[in-house]
Amino acid sequence: MNLKLSGAVIALLLGACATDSAIPEAVGTKAARPEAAVIAPLPAGNTVLTRIAFGSCADEEFPQPIWKAIAAAEPDLFLFMGDNIYVDWLDGEFVEKVTPQMISDAYDLLARHPDYGPFRSTVPILAAWDDHDFGKNDGGMEFEFKAQSKDMMLEFFGFAENAAVRDRDGLYHAASFGPPGRRVQIIMLDTRWFRSPLTPTDERDAPGKERYLPSQAEDQVVLGEAQWAWLGERLREPADVRLLVSSIQVLSEGHGWELWRNLPAERQRFFELLRQTKVENLVLLSGDRHVGGLYRLEGQTGYPLYEITASSLNKSFSGGLLTVPEYGPHQIGHLYGPENFGLITIDWQRQVLAIELKDIDGAT
Repeated sequence: MNLKLSGAVIALLLGACATDSAIPEAVGTKAARPEAAVIAPLPAGNTVLTRIAFGSCADEEFPQPIWKAIAAAEPDLFLFMGDNIYVDWLDGEFVEKVTPQMISDAYDLLARHPDYGPFRSTVPILAAWDDHDFGKNDGGMEFEFKAQSKDMMLEFFGFAENAAVRDRDGLYHAASFGPPGRRVQIIMLDTRWFRSPLTPTDERDAPGKERYLPSQAEDQVVLGEAQWAWLGERLREPADVRLLVSSIQVLSEGHGWELWRNLPAERQRFFELLRQTKVENLVLLSGDRHVGGLYRLEGQTGYPLYEITASSLNKSFSGGLLTVPEYGPHQIGHLYGPENFGLITIDWQRQVLAIELKDIDGAT
């Protein structure tokens, strides 16, 4: 696999072709919703995808003008990577205790949102969750209403009838699109349902350990055994491009907020699984951070592993700064502070995949 990097765009020459195999049924059915919440159906399984947009962190209480720029990019699919609503923020203020009614109210408000509603009715969406739509800030396995929260998310995004997702613990799923030679697999992980409590920092707000420290315990988990087994099966399925969504960052090491670095044994297990399954043409997508960024890691998979973080859609915490002063060993360039989304463009004829981070107006 050869990769070329130019500015904010990664050009990825695609490697081995997929073999012919049945395409797993795409997650998502058009569920009955109020008129204000019409859901665009997912593409058929044999659809060749050429443009995939993605993003995270959208507060339903505030304007979301970025949807117009995303729609203008004409994506075949949008990946909502978590914090799709903010159930623990009311009237701009953080609320410690979340109830199921608050989750329901937040989804109802997003369904009627004047910016999001038209987008949702025309662009197909696959969704993962993060802490603020899960229901507990930085929450994991301990959240008492996670089952109710899962049911509401399945209903809202139109795949409540998918029994494989509905009837198991956690909210992880995958879908593949396109024939052999042009097949895109999308894997949406659940980094909340099973995740162990994190290790608190010993120096709050100190650079690199703002909230949490890497755990020294071997038994702390991110995905849980059932999801690990499922992920291994998905990675062994044939695909020409794989997009793996983790709501929290995988490669970043430049901060002490939530990220896979806080559970180093689990992150190493992830890298080992990639080696064992010998996957190629894998790109990691993440959100959560309220900044956009690019990351590259060498030496773990036999080829450079790339991650792009796209966050946030309407909830920037950068204070107007274009670049954010955070650095880590795998970070490429500066982090981008204002509202942003990601776009993947696949040129199947030239065998090139381009990844761009775009601003609120759609400029790269």
